Amino acid sequence: MPRHTDLSPLSQLMRRIDAVADGAPPPDAVPTGFPSVDRLLGGGVRRGDLIVIGGDIGSGKSAFAIGVALRGAQDERRVAFFSGETSVERVLERALAIEGRVAVDDIRNGRLDDQTRSSIGSVAVRLRDAPIVVERITGGAEVLADELRRTLDIHLAIVDPLQALTTGTRPQDEDLALAIRQLKVLAIELELALIVTAHLPQHARDRANRRPTLEDFGALGAVKQHADVVLALYREEMYEPGHGVEGATELIALKNRGGPTGYVDLYFYKQWMRFEDMMDPDR
Repeated sequence: MPRHTDLSPLSQLMRRIDAVADGAPPPDAVPTGFPSVDRLLGGGVRRGDLIVIGGDIGSGKSAFAIGVALRGAQDERRVAFFSGETSVERVLERALAIEGRVAVDDIRNGRLDDQTRSSIGSVAVRLRDAPIVVERITGGAEVLADELRRTLDIHLAIVDPLQALTTGTRPQDEDLALAIRQLKVLAIELELALIVTAHLPQHARDRANRRPTLEDFGALGAVKQHADVVLALYREEMYEPGHGVEGATELIALKNRGGPTGYVDLYFYKQWMRFEDMMDPDR
């Protein structure tokens, strides 16, 4: 829940500015764990902000979101991950693959030698003790809000994907636009960084430049208008296979309220569903 102090908002702001000037990380920043991304975003995603991550089908949105959740928990940030497209067990299965650098199929089918099984066991122990909660999405944004209000002092909440919050009571674009507005209010109310993955209903694979744009998110422009940060994953290999770009990924900042736009280079290990920072790999 929001923390209250005797300092006025302006006094708190000046203290934060002085602390950052002295080399401290921004106190309201939650690092993503990808150093290049954190540098682009001024230290990480900020509490009170809504961050939307989009990409084409199969680009790795969920994998990237899980990676951010895991890295946040490793930094002792309290994380809540809400999944709308798969079960809690499947999310944890992916987490084991990402952290253990093991193919998901090998985990599912038990094709693990003794060394790999031991490594996966160590990862499982770390995940069990990490400050991360994984839950299913069970309703719209209002239901999600109630669940988050019952989870005290979360630094980072991740919703995967936005489309799972639709209620079917109105046209989908209107439903999504309302969900975006509600999520933005929720991020401010609970003082948490709220990351949402999103499909791109307006994205066209046959256009000359296939990199996502803000208009691709649809939702009546609500993402463009209300999100504080909009990121997009682009993997050229999805459209030009065999051209020597396997795994190369651009994470593009299409919108960064109060900060620069641009992109960072990531690498996607598809067999592990694991992203790594090209400039600072193997965290």
